[in-house]
Amino acid sequence: MAIKRGSLVRAVREQLQGSLEAQASDSFIPNYVFESPGEVVDIKDNYLQIKFGVVPTPTIWLRADQVEEVGD
Repeated sequence: MAIKRGSLVRAVREQLQGSLEAQASDSFIPNYVFESPGEVVDIKDNYLQIKFGVVPTPTIWLRADQVEEVGD
C-alpha cells in the first residue's frame, strides 16, 4: 500500500538517525517522532510533510523510506 495524504506514519529510527535530514536539523530527535503516529499532510517527490500530535509542533519533512505506515 502506498503512503498518501492522510496516512498515519511513524519514523523508523534506523533510517533517520545519521541521515542527511537528521544532520541538517537539531541533533536531538524527540521520541514522539518514533513512537507516535503522525499524519502525512503533503507529498513532494520522495518527501512527506508530517504533522505529529495535537499540540502545536512544527511539521517535518522526511523521505518516504524513513517512515513506516501505521494503523489507525
